[in-house]
Amino acid sequence: MQPDHFLHPAATSLKICGVTRAADAHQLAELGVDALGANFWPQSKRYLDPSHADFLRELEGHILRVGVFVNVDPTLPLRLIADGLIDVIQLHGDETPDDAAAFRAAGIPFLKALGVRGPADLEQARDFGAAGILLDAHAPGIYGGTGQTIDWTLARAFIRENPQIPLILAGGITAENAAQAIAAVHPAALDIASGAESSPGVKDFDKVSRLLAACRA
Repeated sequence: MQPDHFLHPAATSLKICGVTRAADAHQLAELGVDALGANFWPQSKRYLDPSHADFLRELEGHILRVGVFVNVDPTLPLRLIADGLIDVIQLHGDETPDDAAAFRAAGIPFLKALGVRGPADLEQARDFGAAGILLDAHAPGIYGGTGQTIDWTLARAFIRENPQIPLILAGGITAENAAQAIAAVHPAALDIASGAESSPGVKDFDKVSRLLAACRA
């Protein structure tokens, strides 16, 4: 799976984030989920220790593997890319465009997550040179996975004003509202953590199947 396919605007892809278990990762790939996210931020309740992430290597070519990082030195994500554990880097903290310079210089695709309260939070989006922009609920010190929705009209306006930047919609999306979110925003992808699990880091495959059906409708 390549980022260009995952972010293609013709259809809404599905990314299930916060994967911590090998069995869950393999089942996501078998179901045809487009991407998974592994959270390498130690303070996350869905943290995956890089030393326990070897199972991601087995999934190369079967599902897009996204490594999620928060305010990290570039050394770790670049090493995980080099080791064949992840395909794409997701910056989910307070990073600036300058903080992403190492990834741009290396030609490594990355996503940038922005916590959204209002239009002002989107002003830097174009400056990152990211493969895609992920819009999530504003959650200082938590950085995602809160289950809180954002104002979808802001997401729709972002797409209208920046049609060249693929948008990934996150924040409080569940099997119950995924179809509504897709119809309202038409994002390139949905990114879901809490809405696809039975407990933090443990995936609920009834929810995943329903989310996948909403994306494929």
